[in-house]
Amino acid sequence: MKDGYEDQGKNSRSKDSEEFAEERSITSRERARSQLSTDVEEFLAGGGAINEVDPEVTADPPRKPQPKYGSRPI
Repeated sequence: MKDGYEDQGKNSRSKDSEEFAEERSITSRERARSQLSTDVEEFLAGGGAINEVDPEVTADPPRKPQPKYGSRPI
């Protein structure tokens, strides 16, 4: 039985590895773009819709600062 840590070590990549360099190649990027384009076309054909969001809209609105002075135990 394999655990998540063992699999994670095998799948981790460093910038020096050949696999990482292949992912950044022009052909791999073209494949990713064509796959994304196909997925978007299927989504729209299936009745999906794409909504454009204004650039100033954020997902995390600003919060009131919380005082933390003296909150640590002695």
